[in-house]
Amino acid sequence: MKKSRAVIALILTAVITGLMAYTALVGLGSGHRGSYHNIKLGLDLAGGASITYEAVGDEDPSAEDMSDTVYKLQQRVDQYSTEAQVYTEGSDRINIEIPGISGVEETNKILEELGKPGSLYFIRQTDESGNQNYELGTDENGNYGYVLTKDLAQIIADGDAVLQGTDVAEAKAGYQSDNMNNQEIVVSLTFTDEGKQKFADATTKAYAAGESIGIYYDGKFISVPRVQAAITDGRAVITGESTIEEAESLASNIRIGGLKVELQRLRSQIVGAQLGQDAIRTSKTAGMLGFALVALLMCVVYWLPGVCASIALCIYILIVAIVINAFDVTLTLPGIAGILLSIGMAVDANVIIFARIREELRAGKNVKMAIKSGFDKALSAIIDGNVTTLIAAAVLAVLGSGTIKGFAYTLAIGIVVSMFTALFVTRLLMNIAYALGATDEKLYGKGREVKLIDFIGKRKIVFAISGIVIIAGLAGMAMNAGSGKGALNYSLDFVGGTSTNVTFNEDMTLDEINEKVIPVITETTGDTNPQVQKVAGSSEVIFKTRELDEQKSTALAVALQDQFQVDKDNITSETISSTISSEMKTAAFNAVIVALVLMLAYIWFRFKDARFGASSVICLAHDCLVVLAAYAIIRISVGSTFIACMLTIVGYSINATIVVFDRVRENLAVRKSGTTLEEVVNTSVSQTLSRSIFTSLTTFFMVLALYIFGVASVKEFALPLMVGIVAGCWSSVCIAGPLWHLLRTKFASAKDNDNSGSKGGNGGDTAQAPRKKNNSNLSKKERRLQRQKEAEERNKAKITV
Repeated sequence: MKKSRAVIALILTAVITGLMAYTALVGLGSGHRGSYHNIKLGLDLAGGASITYEAVGDEDPSAEDMSDTVYKLQQRVDQYSTEAQVYTEGSDRINIEIPGISGVEETNKILEELGKPGSLYFIRQTDESGNQNYELGTDENGNYGYVLTKDLAQIIADGDAVLQGTDVAEAKAGYQSDNMNNQEIVVSLTFTDEGKQKFADATTKAYAAGESIGIYYDGKFISVPRVQAAITDGRAVITGESTIEEAESLASNIRIGGLKVELQRLRSQIVGAQLGQDAIRTSKTAGMLGFALVALLMCVVYWLPGVCASIALCIYILIVAIVINAFDVTLTLPGIAGILLSIGMAVDANVIIFARIREELRAGKNVKMAIKSGFDKALSAIIDGNVTTLIAAAVLAVLGSGTIKGFAYTLAIGIVVSMFTALFVTRLLMNIAYALGATDEKLYGKGREVKLIDFIGKRKIVFAISGIVIIAGLAGMAMNAGSGKGALNYSLDFVGGTSTNVTFNEDMTLDEINEKVIPVITETTGDTNPQVQKVAGSSEVIFKTRELDEQKSTALAVALQDQFQVDKDNITSETISSTISSEMKTAAFNAVIVALVLMLAYIWFRFKDARFGASSVICLAHDCLVVLAAYAIIRISVGSTFIACMLTIVGYSINATIVVFDRVRENLAVRKSGTTLEEVVNTSVSQTLSRSIFTSLTTFFMVLALYIFGVASVKEFALPLMVGIVAGCWSSVCIAGPLWHLLRTKFASAKDNDNSGSKGGNGGDTAQAPRKKNNSNLSKKERRLQRQKEAEERNKAKITV
């Protein structure tokens, strides 16, 4: 790059960065706020709307019907936010919490869109006497359309409501080809076994009479399709919607109208953030300090490239804020985990590049060629590491639900942006710096020589240490389960609990509640991490704890009366279900399994060796088990952030392992005659050692800042993440390479017999070299001593790092 072009590029970069900063922090146009301020926050960070429904009828619905209703409502409210929560309250109530809703008007709009769950009917056009059940007319609000000519109760009693919403198994919007082979918008319906027969009878009669069947929901007709054939296979499509959005709305209404339990709204209110402003403020402070520390370390360790990387990371933060706001992603603690992981991967990509540049300078190349070669050689490791994690994020976004989707969205955005800033922005800044005169190699540093570390020789010790930690965790879980505490310390997110509504005599802020009331609740109930929600515009506060028996519930009420003079009539308690349903757990498990299979397939495809993929998956399992051991031994609360924490560890670990395997692959391709496979692995791990340690430290510092400055719930989120970062570094450095070597030597294939020859039954994994001495007549002890001596001589070799 010429100097004049470098100046122009620098000015353009500064202008674009300034515009992004203005867009993210201030906003464009009058009366607008920056993208950063407009990001939707979850219930834990900003609160939202809380809507409670009650089952209609004299008898309580069954637990199975309530569970089915919760699951379908969860799918319905996901359109507002992937972080929305749906759970049962008592035996006949369902509570819906939707983040990001701050006013009554927004709440009423959602209530109108949700409609009345469980009140959908398919009504035939005429009764047995030929009288119309509905016709075109004007309703009570003056809207023109189809209206009932009889009372709905009479229509149901006469049997003219041929199907109910519960007869519909599935409703979804989509496209199909018409007779002219054009794509048209449709809503596809699939009926239950019972509904299939009802629909067959109804459509046979309607088709013979040339009539329609109206779909009546929540007091109005949402569709009146004319029957064009007798439909007997239990599947039908509704045409005529002009946009896919209208079709989605119709399908959604049919789904929610098909709930097994008919519900009526009991109350709706705005609730505050669960963590409080103090927690949010300290978390922001922790994030800024952690980021500043990472930038400082980059500058100190890598000098000029570190400065370029720090600027690129700042641009990364701005882009992420703009994109998250643009895609309307709701940000919660799990989402923050995804961002932290992607920041770690952005740092990792830069570290890989800079280490490569220093190696090239050490090899004698000039600065310009070293920069070019460093980026080129680091490309495969960066792409493979990011793509494997991106595969996991994509699968979780498609198959996951609730907070898992939110985590996947932020992780995917972060990965794409981090690759862009590392591979393009950092490179552009370094080329600009070089063109403007930063040509002295002292500004970039040189790779230093270190002794080859015998990771293969120490693998038994490493495997034993990991085994002991994992066994200790499993033993701790067994002991806890045996003592009645539960294998893990599950929070109410997983097992449900008790919701206690308290109306205080004075209006306290959430931070005051955390300071004054929470200690009382913790001491009385034994729950160290209760959830708090303050109802907007009142002094009412909702406390959610693990399930309380009658004795503890009474003790809590007495304590609140004694210490805060609360009237006993202003204290009510209800049992609530877990916010993470069994369907969500199943979805998370299935998503992780599919993601692991796809990652294994990708690694197999890229590395042409399934043993790389198998080793990676085993390392992932190791890291997750180590984190699980921490949860069991330290008794960290297992809540909604548990899944996000485990997913973060999976993404972090696979990326670190891929970097090591990429160097193994490279060194295998250029190994010289006489170089054993053991030497290749030890060399590769040693060459990537500084990268593994430094990347782990930078990510660790980011999370450590959250742990130091965060409140209790943030600490319980950060602590296992730190354990996972350490475990991920340990497995990628000490386990991945030796494990692959073990699998390669124990499960050799025909492909391993390359032109380098074979020796010792290792399938071509050692290159043929002249024998210094025929040891066939030596004893086993003598041969072992000779191999040890040869290994010691090889370990004296110097390599560039």
